[in-house]
Amino acid sequence: MGFSIGTTGAGLGPRGALDRFSDKVEGKVFNLEVVLRLLIYVRPYWFQMTVSVLLLLISSALVLTIPYLVKIAIDQSIAQHDLDSLSRVTMWMLGAFSGLYLTSLGQQYLLSWIGQRVLANLRNEMFRHLQSLSLGYHDTRIVGVTLSRVISDVAVINELLAEGLVTLVGDTLLLIGIVVTMLSMSPRLALLTFSVLPLMLLVTILFARRATAAFRQTRARIAAVVGDLAEGLSGIRVIQAFAQEDASRTQFDAVNRENRDAYIEAMSLSYIFLPSVEFLGMVATAIVLLFGGLFVIRGSLTIGVVVAFLAYVSRFFQPIQELSQLYTTMQAAMAGGERVLNLLDTVPDVLDSPDAIECPPIAGRIELKNVSFAYLSEPVLHNINLVIEAGQTVALVGPTGAGKTSIANLVARFYEAAEGAVLIDDHNIKQIRQHSLRSQMGLVPQDPFLFSGTIADNIRFGRPEANDNQVKEAADLANALEFIEAKPNGFQTEILEGGVNLSLGQRQLVCIARAVLADPRILILDEATASVDTMTEVLIQEALVQLLRGRTAIIIAHRLSTIQHADQICVLDSGSIVEMGKHEELLARKGLYYTLHAS
Repeated sequence: MGFSIGTTGAGLGPRGALDRFSDKVEGKVFNLEVVLRLLIYVRPYWFQMTVSVLLLLISSALVLTIPYLVKIAIDQSIAQHDLDSLSRVTMWMLGAFSGLYLTSLGQQYLLSWIGQRVLANLRNEMFRHLQSLSLGYHDTRIVGVTLSRVISDVAVINELLAEGLVTLVGDTLLLIGIVVTMLSMSPRLALLTFSVLPLMLLVTILFARRATAAFRQTRARIAAVVGDLAEGLSGIRVIQAFAQEDASRTQFDAVNRENRDAYIEAMSLSYIFLPSVEFLGMVATAIVLLFGGLFVIRGSLTIGVVVAFLAYVSRFFQPIQELSQLYTTMQAAMAGGERVLNLLDTVPDVLDSPDAIECPPIAGRIELKNVSFAYLSEPVLHNINLVIEAGQTVALVGPTGAGKTSIANLVARFYEAAEGAVLIDDHNIKQIRQHSLRSQMGLVPQDPFLFSGTIADNIRFGRPEANDNQVKEAADLANALEFIEAKPNGFQTEILEGGVNLSLGQRQLVCIARAVLADPRILILDEATASVDTMTEVLIQEALVQLLRGRTAIIIAHRLSTIQHADQICVLDSGSIVEMGKHEELLARKGLYYTLHAS
């Protein structure tokens, strides 16, 4: 009995579990190149962004105006007992408050409107790019980490693009406006108030230095949590079968604890920094009260100016706090942006050449000329020469790791041959667009995969325009009609997650029906009967007789009983073809095929 290593990685230990999901990207605190590239996603909404910025400018002007109106009310209207003037100033203040409310409301709505569209567009592009990447990329990446890129990293990037940059502009303008206004009203008191700024600068520098590393850790750790969670859920059957729930929980607890600690460290920095800013704001307020009061007593300053200064001081430190919070968002967005752009910059291993043509209707002749292939720098195939005539069924057999699936992957151009050429109807597949080639091919995998939706949806997956009669006919040819119609909802039966409401054999029959309906010229069967019982195998074999008729077929098989009637059998060992012929011929030679058959 063979032993397989499950996907839980229970034996790796906490440190090993974290390292598997790490995606280290070191970069600058503020990467202008990243920001400029991400701003491309905001460009379609330039009009809405312009309106948002205009509303921001208006609201900033109103924020600056309100304390000044208070000064006028105190120094002119109240001090001179001018009721008419007080009424006018009060109306101006009501208008300013109303304008501030409306501009803030409009700005927040527009930013939310833009943000959700940027978020959706960026995720759509990432999904399209992930689909364009070759199998080599997905085979070497953990699904959960990729999900973290699309969900978590994109969300924090959106915070920076949609709201962060506008907040940066608005708060910067507001700070400048407050400084200018305070200096124009009382230069001495303004300079005394700004005496706390060197301390503010020191605190900010210390915070920034520590926060950079901390927030990069949070991005890496949340990816690790999502990755381990996705792996643990997808491998739940193996975990329970080997009674490794405790080990799996321990591993997830380690990853989750690292994530928690990283966030606590990052948030602790913020919780130290923000009260420090508030404390310095209170110091500035005390300075205004002390020296402003002295200046009023000496008659060199009015009470209205002091009251206005108090309002400006509170406003002055508010944007500083917002900018510090923006800094933390920027840290996360820079780390997330670098990872997202790295993904988007990943070039597929298999690309259509600029002069690639649409694949014409093919007869199905396949030829491999001196083909060699390596996977992750490890040689897999060596100088393969093989001709499959149109309409022939060729079986690939051999020990595990001999290179059977690699040949099928090269024919479908999931991978690129390192040397040699793969020809279909004398066309080098490197000169054919991948989509037009694969649209004339079909695949029945060893592990049948069904999508969410109905049984009918899954059967017509490769041919969405097919009508109900064609779907039913394909199911009948695949020997799937009987069990489908026995279901309460028949073809409209919803497929549950992982197809658990169908047996393995039933899922395989649905996959065969999918291939029948797609009507491919070339068919690849990858261990189609390897994991089913004997009765289901008979049904599948009968279905395959219908499916293979008139088509070129490559059958990868361990059960040699399933390929005895193949037109040609290729025996592979250590990446080379060591025997070729029909079933009886190979048995008579008493070579590797004979040994495999006897075992």
